[in-house]
Amino acid sequence: MATPQEWAAKGRILRITRWDEPVMHTPTRPVTDFGPELHQLVADMFATMIAADGVGLAGPQVDADLAVFTFCCPDGNDRIRHGVMCNPMVTLPEGRDRHLDATEEGCLSWPGSYQPLARPDKAVCEGVDENGNPVRIEATGLLARCVQHETDHLNGTVFGDRLSKRSRKLLDEQKQAHAHLYPDDWPITPKG
Repeated sequence: MATPQEWAAKGRILRITRWDEPVMHTPTRPVTDFGPELHQLVADMFATMIAADGVGLAGPQVDADLAVFTFCCPDGNDRIRHGVMCNPMVTLPEGRDRHLDATEEGCLSWPGSYQPLARPDKAVCEGVDENGNPVRIEATGLLARCVQHETDHLNGTVFGDRLSKRSRKLLDEQKQAHAHLYPDDWPITPKG
């Protein structure tokens, strides 16, 4: 599999959509064509994710209504994992196996804003890669948070939807306070 940098070298940096845009609240279409157009989108997503210093990026975040996300993220053992996931399904632990981690979470589509959000510290994400080959990720640590966050995007959910009203208000205030740093076409135009 190509590295994120190898993918990015073939891509172009795209504008990251914001939460208040309709594509961010609409469930995506399944990926059915694994040809050159998808491969170009994946390359563009890696280029954009790297330019924005992100660990994951979902199709809607670059205005694509396809069920695809890219990631380059440490797992619970600080091992960097990277790849492409199309048509993901996330399975979360239940009962005694379910342990929540209330770490701060942010989103490239609401830049400069972070709030604690409790999510399970483990997740299994299954789907296919950019060529249609089966992929299974047993995710821990930040990677578990990442696959849950990105799969939410593909279902039309932003992490702010999961926050209490108070936390969401604080998140929105942070976004407003940092808005001057993020041009409308960020990261095409770098952060100020």
